[in-house]
Amino acid sequence: MSFIRPNVEAMAGYVPGEQPKGDEAVKLNTNENPYRASEKAYDAIRAVADRGLSRYPNAVGQAFREAAAALYGVEPDWIMCGNGSDDILTVLTRTFVGENQLLRLPYPSYILYKSLAEIQGARSEEVYFQDDWTLPDYFSQVPTSAPTAPFRVNPLEGGVAPDSLRLVYLPNPNSPSGTLIPVEEIEKIANSLPCPLVVDEAYADFAGVSCVDLVKRNPRVMITRTMSKSYALAGLRFGFLIAQPEMIEQTLKVKDSYNCDALSIAAATAAIQDQEWLQATTKKIVATRERQQQKMRELGFVVPESRANFTWNVCPENNFNHEELYLFLKKNGYLVRYMKYPAWSDGLRISVGRDEDADACLALVERFMNGER
Repeated sequence: MSFIRPNVEAMAGYVPGEQPKGDEAVKLNTNENPYRASEKAYDAIRAVADRGLSRYPNAVGQAFREAAAALYGVEPDWIMCGNGSDDILTVLTRTFVGENQLLRLPYPSYILYKSLAEIQGARSEEVYFQDDWTLPDYFSQVPTSAPTAPFRVNPLEGGVAPDSLRLVYLPNPNSPSGTLIPVEEIEKIANSLPCPLVVDEAYADFAGVSCVDLVKRNPRVMITRTMSKSYALAGLRFGFLIAQPEMIEQTLKVKDSYNCDALSIAAATAAIQDQEWLQATTKKIVATRERQQQKMRELGFVVPESRANFTWNVCPENNFNHEELYLFLKKNGYLVRYMKYPAWSDGLRISVGRDEDADACLALVERFMNGER
């Protein structure tokens, strides 16, 4: 007899990107920032370590809440801190979605959303992006039991009660495509939905676009953010939620008591206050991204206009499998992300690295396209 909950036993589980040991490969597969974080973050870590770690941290990360609130033009009680934005997504799913209720997400997008629904014993509805990476009208509508083309929605088993849709996730920019939905369209979606909308802005600093003002106007809109990508603190694990206070009040009930440690709170607070570092670093990454996507297009790949720190690359007319190119790059010391989406396509998501790493990776791709295997 199994003691595992049936829904957990049945799920495949989220699989993170490959993490090599040591420096055996150049990592262009998990969208990490290739540059060293602000020195102010390291100084803050050393200061906390010198004071000692024998006491619990502030339970809500108040220092960070105040710094983030000042940056985004809200009050501190509009901010909730988390152990990475994945922790925030977990808290949100647990807060709003119950067993057999419905969570909606676009497809293809961040696959963790579906895993979080499965853990809850909830149902997920994947609304397919259209070929140009725009969303169909159905994304903002009350769910139906059998939506049909051209919306291309994964069919749900059985009927769906109109009030079963409890939460909608929308990554913006999206992964793996890097594409952006305009804020005006997101506002229309939010105003049409019968439930809260979570805009996952993990890559928004690279796009220069945010829905923060929409959160201020609409209490059902929430934003998740991470310090892993644009602030180069992936190893620290720190994310945050921006929402109106009545939403924050409820999510605080669900989070772990001390979900952020003293080192991460101090470093994230220092990093978010160093906007000069952020602007300089994102400028370099965006410039490399533009070169990278242009070169991949020249090599025959279809590359959507990325507004993130990676590019999505598909070669529609080729005599090879995308996985072959992934393995060729890996053999030569470069890790990219091979991703296969059933009923959609497969392709390679390539993170933007330093110029020298991006150029070396592109040179390998060119060698492969010229016949080297």
